[in-house]
Amino acid sequence: MKRTTPPHDGSRRPPPEANTLLLPPRREKVDAVVARRLRGLTVVLDQLEDTFNMAAVLRSCEAFGLQDVHVVENPDVPFAPHDKVTQGCDKWLDVHRHRSFAACARALRTAGYRICVSAMREDARSVFEMEFDHPLALVFGNERTGVTPDALAAADEAFWIPMRGFTRSLNVSAAVSATLSRAIGWRMDHGRPGGDLAEADARALRDRFYALSVKQRKRLFGR
Repeated sequence: MKRTTPPHDGSRRPPPEANTLLLPPRREKVDAVVARRLRGLTVVLDQLEDTFNMAAVLRSCEAFGLQDVHVVENPDVPFAPHDKVTQGCDKWLDVHRHRSFAACARALRTAGYRICVSAMREDARSVFEMEFDHPLALVFGNERTGVTPDALAAADEAFWIPMRGFTRSLNVSAAVSATLSRAIGWRMDHGRPGGDLAEADARALRDRFYALSVKQRKRLFGR
């Protein structure tokens, strides 16, 4: 017997709401992450060279609750974080790419950030003397030469991480982790344990994270 296909009326059922596809513990985890998410603190990577360092920094930023990371692209080395190190953490982040530090600085200043570069110079402040109660962009340079002259020229201030041993420098991923640990600790000590997202932003990010948490999201949502 020949099968017949029912007529197609052009209608298609909309996909289900992502939150209805998640178990309560996962929804609670997403809600907790969003409640602690920060946009008022961001990291800028100034022409990194090592793909493992790129990935390690992204992983640290996500772990400490940052939402935005800015990347000033190295003309000689593409920004391609090693996926074995990121382990997918980059899907939770907003990574903004810039062809020059000047373009990055314009974007940051438009958003109200103060630009602070990690650099050893006479006027640099210890990271332990910094306040983290206003929008800050923390700039870290590449593994060999540090931050570029353009970054130094555009900066509002410089900071450094005091060290007590014979070692006088840290790997860039370690420097980022140490600085973010201090920043989050400062915020908690000053009564700011949560995030800083506006209600609409938090709601949109929560919906996005719900969708990203669905295993069959590409089939259901097309992303």
